[in-house]
Amino acid sequence: MTDLTPDDDGLVHISGDLTVDEVPDVHRHSLAWKDNGLPVVIDLAGVEHSDSSAVALLLEWAEWACRANKDIEFRNPIDSMRTIAGLSDLEPLLGWEDEK
Repeated sequence: MTDLTPDDDGLVHISGDLTVDEVPDVHRHSLAWKDNGLPVVIDLAGVEHSDSSAVALLLEWAEWACRANKDIEFRNPIDSMRTIAGLSDLEPLLGWEDEK
């Protein structure tokens, strides 16, 4: 199970697994952000397992932010996310190009 915990400063902590099994539910939950405002920061430190679907979800959120002329920061990606983003040349889109 994946938990999204917002705080009052526009920060959302994600914990648990973020894989193909959980991403559809997380995406459905996050659809409210399109109307109610995107988080400013998404902290990924609590993610235990991820796969390419997690990176796709982050890219979707980055696209939403771009369309809304907002910035979104993805902090503390786990190694598997970094690896997938790096192999796909997606680090710049996720703001991770300078964090090696």
